[in-house]
Amino acid sequence: MLKSMTGFGRAEKNVGDKTFLVDIKSLNGKQFELQLKLPAFLKPFEFDIRRLLSEKLGRGSVDCMISLKDTGSSKPVTINTDLAKAYYKPLAELSAALNLDTSHILSTLVKLPEVITPSSETLTDKEWENFKDVLQLAIDNLNSHRLDEGKSLEEDLLIRITNILKQQDEVIKLEPLRQQKIREGITRLLEENVGKENYDGNRLEQELIYYIEKIDITEEQVRLKNHCEYFKTLLAESDESKGKKLSFILQEIGREINTTGSKAYDSTIQKCVVLMKDELEKAKEQVLNVL
Repeated sequence: MLKSMTGFGRAEKNVGDKTFLVDIKSLNGKQFELQLKLPAFLKPFEFDIRRLLSEKLGRGSVDCMISLKDTGSSKPVTINTDLAKAYYKPLAELSAALNLDTSHILSTLVKLPEVITPSSETLTDKEWENFKDVLQLAIDNLNSHRLDEGKSLEEDLLIRITNILKQQDEVIKLEPLRQQKIREGITRLLEENVGKENYDGNRLEQELIYYIEKIDITEEQVRLKNHCEYFKTLLAESDESKGKKLSFILQEIGREINTTGSKAYDSTIQKCVVLMKDELEKAKEQVLNVL
């Protein structure tokens, strides 16, 4: 079972006389990175909100926006006079520079962030507990989306690994023919350049055995198959966070494919190696999105 790092979750719920809307978007990332936007009266709970998101989401580049919806009921408000004054000066200067009517500056000021805020500075303990339920619901929705994305990733990765194993089967079939072609090629060169009667056949056989052992790819094929099988086993495990493990295994698979290519000295096997590398790169791209 895989879980993607990509997903979206939303939750909306009334908490007392407030209606909270929580939107969470997640993309792939090496670590947990959070961009959090929340109303001023939730600032005292920012650390707890960040901790909850980190614990429940693991890795990923996460954007979380918490907003308070207007319910239409009248509420006491607080006007941040100092902030309004700070906004006013550059607005007035801009209006003067553009020869605009300054009579509408006030209506603009009250719409700017944090100029007018609800008078209640923070949530009560009960409201905070209820708000955590809203946040958890958005997280659950996001994780559900991640699981759906993870199913698609798992299917694609299985296809890539299966294709690599198919090409490996072709390499194994070609290996005896490759050794025979190398033997015949060296023998033919000696006969053409030295003469059939002018070299020691026993010594040639010894040298051929030594040379073929140096370029033997049997060990690489055994390790490659083992890595691919381990990759498939890890995909099936219940652990949700395994993107890094899968990435490490793909590195090992790549190492065996590269060594096979460097030892091949055979155009047909090289074609198989190229196809395996193509599938490997596609798998690496997909693993970047795995939690």
